[in-house]
Amino acid sequence: MGQEIEITRFSAADFAAFSARLQQETALLSEWFRAGNFSARDRTGGLELEAWLVDAEFRPAPVNEVFLQRLDNPMVVPELARFNIELNDHPQHLWGSAFSRFEASLTATWQQCTRVASDMDTRLMMIGILPTVRAEELSLQNMSDLKRYRALNEQVLRLRGGEPIHLDIHGHQHLKIVNQSVMLESATTSFQLHLKVRPGRAMRAYNAAIILSAPMVAVSANSPFLFGYDLWAETRVPLFEQAVAVGGLAGASHGPLRRVTFGSGYARDSILECFQENAAHYPVLLPTRFGEGLEQMAHVRLHNGTIWRWNRPLIGFDYDGLPHLRIEHRVVPAGPTIADMMANAAFFHGLMQALLTQDETPEHQLPFAMARDNFYAAAQHGLDAQVSWLGGQRGSMQVLVMQRLLPLARAGLQQLEIDRADMDRYLSIIEARVLSRQTGAAWQRAAATRCANDLAAMTALYHQRQQGGQPVHEWRPA
Repeated sequence: MGQEIEITRFSAADFAAFSARLQQETALLSEWFRAGNFSARDRTGGLELEAWLVDAEFRPAPVNEVFLQRLDNPMVVPELARFNIELNDHPQHLWGSAFSRFEASLTATWQQCTRVASDMDTRLMMIGILPTVRAEELSLQNMSDLKRYRALNEQVLRLRGGEPIHLDIHGHQHLKIVNQSVMLESATTSFQLHLKVRPGRAMRAYNAAIILSAPMVAVSANSPFLFGYDLWAETRVPLFEQAVAVGGLAGASHGPLRRVTFGSGYARDSILECFQENAAHYPVLLPTRFGEGLEQMAHVRLHNGTIWRWNRPLIGFDYDGLPHLRIEHRVVPAGPTIADMMANAAFFHGLMQALLTQDETPEHQLPFAMARDNFYAAAQHGLDAQVSWLGGQRGSMQVLVMQRLLPLARAGLQQLEIDRADMDRYLSIIEARVLSRQTGAAWQRAAATRCANDLAAMTALYHQRQQGGQPVHEWRPA
């Protein structure tokens, strides 16, 4: 949700006016879908990386305002907390050496950020959840000074009737705490992947991203610790879902609709259904009024930005003003290294292309309930998860990735005409990571044991390995 707002206090008239405009724009969007008024330029990927600023003791350093002023790079922006930033990169057409180009570009931005952080006696880290963050640091005092964040916090608590956020996560250990704001969300940092799709493929792409959420979170898991507790392989998932725990207006088959959600089902006819569901079932959080015309979709886009599906359809605009469709894949955590994240990106885009071009529609081979169960099992247990796959096959995630998904991803990258060197390099990282069973989460747990559960010492080791740039499967525990 990158749109800034002008006011933070809203009246009943603001909510009514926003809702009316939201309905008008959603109706126009329906016409666009019927007429196919979207860009046909596809096979373009993008990414966002959320990162932590930490001090010499590897504790959160709430200095992003000064950091960003000194950096002066429009591709790097603030996040919810003063100790988080977001790095963006220019989209790449998915062919040739696309992933090497992404890696070179992101590395250059990362190195610039690292130099500025060093000049401020701080460090930069990419990790799903910082193991040393404390609950008391996730307070309004450490919220970034942007109006949309203050307003978001006020509106979430308003819809909760002032009730605080209750966090209750059962994993290797059991964490149960109460927090007074949405700042819990700031402890979850991700590596978000974007895929631009043409209208005829959008529904199938959205459904394919849902299916792939389980293997993607399993191979990339990097968030086992929160507030000193060892929880899920990817604790970001339950943490984010509970951090903004505001339901929708109507019931769904799996409990009430949630703001952070795996979704209510596959798209049946069009991803327009997601935007219609937004307008019909989700209370407006930020009723800012925009002066642009309906065709800018300002209210649709802002409202969509306050509903965090793990796979979120987006509307954007090409350089010539033509609207386009993107799928935002949000399940992958930040880190451990840029090489690891590029391997995750190549794996995802290869699998997406392969599923998009299969003769038999993948969502017809795997019920949504199974895809959802796969996702939460993979988030909790990583490569050890027992999951179902297309056609009813069931087994461990590690075996599924090795036997089915790596060959499928290679076939998809070949269809995209990705260079052989890129395919070999990045898929070999996934293969070695899965064979060794050393994801970021597995490394953190092993290193924490060797450090006698001193998470600050473990985090220092993690940062040292991250600076070396070698993919996580090559890291020694201590």
